[in-house]
Amino acid sequence: MTVHFIGAGPGAADLITVRGQRLIGSSPVCLYAGSLVPAELLTFCPPGARLVDTAGLDLDQILAEMVTAEKAGHDVARLHSGDPSVFSAVAEQMRRLDEAGIGYDVTPGVPAFAAAAASLGREFTVPGVAQTVILTRTAERATAMPPGEDLATLGASRSTMVLHLAVQRIDAVVAELVPNYGVDCPVAVVARASREDELIVRGTLADIAAKVTAAGIKRTAVIVVGAALTATAFPDSHLYSTERCRP
Repeated sequence: MTVHFIGAGPGAADLITVRGQRLIGSSPVCLYAGSLVPAELLTFCPPGARLVDTAGLDLDQILAEMVTAEKAGHDVARLHSGDPSVFSAVAEQMRRLDEAGIGYDVTPGVPAFAAAAASLGREFTVPGVAQTVILTRTAERATAMPPGEDLATLGASRSTMVLHLAVQRIDAVVAELVPNYGVDCPVAVVARASREDELIVRGTLADIAAKVTAAGIKRTAVIVVGAALTATAFPDSHLYSTERCRP
């Protein structure tokens, strides 16, 4: 028996990986976050599968479902939105499974920041402009941030920054980023990336808060900050350069 942690992607059902879809189809139990995972993915579950929406469950209840499946010898497809490697709450589930002696594996998915980049039609690492992407969040009504991971510290590099779970406090985010990035720094907010109701708001740190408020964006969005969003006058990458030595 194995618990399969599966990245369900940012929202569009057809962004599930081939491996993820196969594992969903072979698992008699499917645990999914109903508020974020597209319902269409559940159609891949085998007939008679036990479907459990974990949106209203705590960690103990979720683990109890996995233990029950383990006793019955049933694999579990555990669907998480985006990719399990960031902001997925997978780590504590793995710790509990280790303690219980239950095996698990992880299948990556398309993360929200990648879906946002695709929707924006931008590369976040532009030659000569930005070669680092910071993925972070804010701490309001969530787990506290570790020391040294505040926006003022992280923003000192002026790297491309992608903030998750932060759009509800856009005014505070802007105030913390302006000292490093400047009021003219380009910003894009992508809500519900890859979904049919996707919404994109573009601006600068000077006006993005007002635009987000006017658009009514309050959740399920990423904030992207950095010069890479609008850069045009940058050198070609060395990867395809005519000066690069090739065999």
